[in-house]
Amino acid sequence: MFRRATLSSFPLARRYATIENTLLFAKPPPPPAQAQVEPGIDSESTQSALDPVLIDHLVRIPASSRPSLHNLINHYLERSGRVLPFQLPYESTPTPHRRVPDTVQDGGVQLLAHVVKEGDRAKVSLSSAFAIQPESAPNTEAQPIIVSCAHTLEEIRWSPLLVMPASASPSVAPDLDHVRSSASFLVSRTESDQGNTVTLVNGSQPAVCTPIQSIQSSLHRSDLILASLPAQTPKLRTLPVSPYPAQAGTPIRAHLVSETRPPGSAGEGWEPWVGGWAKWVRGRVLGYRDLAGREAEPGTYDALAHMLFEPLPTPGSSGGPIVNEETGAVVGVMLSTRMYNHIEGTRGWGVPAEMIYEMFSLPGLSLKRS
Repeated sequence: MFRRATLSSFPLARRYATIENTLLFAKPPPPPAQAQVEPGIDSESTQSALDPVLIDHLVRIPASSRPSLHNLINHYLERSGRVLPFQLPYESTPTPHRRVPDTVQDGGVQLLAHVVKEGDRAKVSLSSAFAIQPESAPNTEAQPIIVSCAHTLEEIRWSPLLVMPASASPSVAPDLDHVRSSASFLVSRTESDQGNTVTLVNGSQPAVCTPIQSIQSSLHRSDLILASLPAQTPKLRTLPVSPYPAQAGTPIRAHLVSETRPPGSAGEGWEPWVGGWAKWVRGRVLGYRDLAGREAEPGTYDALAHMLFEPLPTPGSSGGPIVNEETGAVVGVMLSTRMYNHIEGTRGWGVPAEMIYEMFSLPGLSLKRS
């Protein structure tokens, strides 16, 4: 006799994990916030109200009286790292009459303009510059040398107006629309009406446009150039330069420029300058970096390739001097701004003045010229 076992009921269908081919549509990201543009290298190429004045001056002067940008750029490339056959004096503690004053009207800082025009197209690249005085040879007086940044020359070097082949022979008058004209000018203030003067847009006293004669030397890694002027150039105020780096925390002054005067209380202390406004703004040295971007310390074997400082340079201030507030000597050259991280924020970026001495002969060293 068999007994029938009663089993509990189970579902007839088993449930298995399944993968469904479901399409997920991502929502579009929100639009990015409007970025705050910090002044830097790229911001110096914006259109300036001074551009038409410089372009008009370019086409008015004969080509025979100004080297073209092609020649100057060749000098810049061929003379990279060149050591000049004369010395630059050490002026770490200049005498009172040599100290850099804190007034813009003193004329210690000039404007360097690279200008090219072809037909109805034109390009202008602006930066600041200042003059230094090398030691004179016996019975001769050395001409001042102009110090400025190199990146504005690099910027116009790659302009299509210069990369394109020439469309006319050099014998054709440069003021014809179909002929390319180019030059670099040092624009400085003048108290009298001299040759090569231009009327500035802000209605202030006239300025002198002096053609750059040649690029004497350049340091590509340091973004520096040394330029020379014609022998008949009106006398310029030269600034004292110190070969010794300023320690972090040293109070400094930076020559900042602006096309227009800042509004309200921010405009206090700004004075008329060539093609705009300028002001010596106080700040301090923040530190140094080597060529690899690592922190570097003065007084050690560290290579002081770049200088961090405040305040932040404004567009057009690149190439201008950084002055030790205590000694009145130039201790650096402004280049742009950099931000290493969000904690430190954006900082002024420049080179210590000791880099300028790399392009001059050392005291007691006689170089054999080939």
